[in-house]
Amino acid sequence: MATSTDDLREQVRAGYAAAAIAVTGPGVQASSASCCGPDAAADSLALDGSFGAGRYAGEDAEGLPAEALAASLGCGNPVAVASLEPGDRVLDLGSGGGIDVLLSARRVGPTGRAYGLDMTEEMLALARSNAAKAGATNVDFLKGQIEAIPLPAASINVVISNCVVNLSTDKPAVLAEMFRVLVPGGRIGISDVVAEDHITPAERAERGSYVGCIAGALSRREYLEGLEVAGFIGAEVEFTHEAVPGLHGAIVRATKPTDAPQFLPIVGHDQKQACGPTGCC
Repeated sequence: MATSTDDLREQVRAGYAAAAIAVTGPGVQASSASCCGPDAAADSLALDGSFGAGRYAGEDAEGLPAEALAASLGCGNPVAVASLEPGDRVLDLGSGGGIDVLLSARRVGPTGRAYGLDMTEEMLALARSNAAKAGATNVDFLKGQIEAIPLPAASINVVISNCVVNLSTDKPAVLAEMFRVLVPGGRIGISDVVAEDHITPAERAERGSYVGCIAGALSRREYLEGLEVAGFIGAEVEFTHEAVPGLHGAIVRATKPTDAPQFLPIVGHDQKQACGPTGCC
C-alpha cells in the first residue's frame, strides 16, 4: 500500500479522474460514482446515502446537469450551511464535477463569483462542461492543490469544501491557506468526514481507505485545534450522520477575525500570487 505523500496524492488524483470518466459515459445515474474514487467501502456508503448526490435536497438538484449530480462524491451539502449572500466571492476546495460551485453561483448572483479549485484535469473538464450546460457565467474553475491555493490573499468571502480536506496529506497547510484567502470577517462552511476523538489514526485506517475518505480524517479535537492554530475563531464541528463506526459526516464552521490584517484583494483568476501575513506567498 502506498504511504508516501506523493503516492497518496496520486491515488486521490487517479480516483477522481476515474470517477469523472465514469460519469461521462452513456446512461449516467446520480449514484454511479463512488465517494472519492473506486473504493469498495465507499461504494456502499454512496448507496446508503452517506455520500453523493443523496445529500442534496430536491430543490437544490433541480436544473443541474445529470453529470454534476453523478460526479458528486461528498458527504454533505456545504452550500446549505454557508449562508451565502448576493455579491459574495466563494471558493470551493476540491470542486470535482462542479455541483457546489453551480449551487453557489445561483446564491451569490450576477454580482458575486464562485470559484472551484481541483487538481484533476478530468474533473475540471467535466466541471466546465457542466457549467456551460447550466448556463452559469459567474464561475471560474482553477487547477491547483488545496495546500497552495492559486488566489490572492483576502480575495474570498466564503470557503466551502465537500469531503476533500480529509484527502489532503498536509491539512495544516490547507487550513492556513483558507485563512489567507479569506477577507477579514470571512468564513468557512465545510462538509467533511470527522472522527470521534477516541478513534486513533490506526483505527481510522482499519475502517476505510485514504481515497475512500476515511483513513485521512481528522478527529473533532484535531480539527478544532488546527483551526485555532491557523487563526480562526468561533470554530465548531457538528456531526450530522455516521459514515462508518466512529466516523461521521460533519459540518465545520469558523470565521476569520474582523481585525485580522487587511490585504488588498486582487480579484481575477489570472492572478497567481499575492502578499500574505508573512510576506509574498
